[in-house]
Amino acid sequence: MEITLKEEIGGKTLSIQTGKVAKQASGSVVVQYGDTVVLVTVVSTHDARPGDFVPLTVEYQEKITRPGESRATTFAVKSGGPAKRKP
Repeated sequence: MEITLKEEIGGKTLSIQTGKVAKQASGSVVVQYGDTVVLVTVVSTHDARPGDFVPLTVEYQEKITRPGESRATTFAVKSGGPAKRKP
């Protein structure tokens, strides 16, 4: 079942959508505000772990390219940041 909520905030549309993508995850939402889109997923288990430690992993992937450029020429693989270009 797909659920979409939309609200106008600060002159831009905030859209929250669930049930359409990442169906293998325990839960997922796609949040869009203006031109920015974020996919948030959660995976869990029904089995309880002994103790009070709760592992948390955050995986962040930024995918930005300017028109006409490929990702390989924009980012250096070793540093993960913008490549240094000679003028």
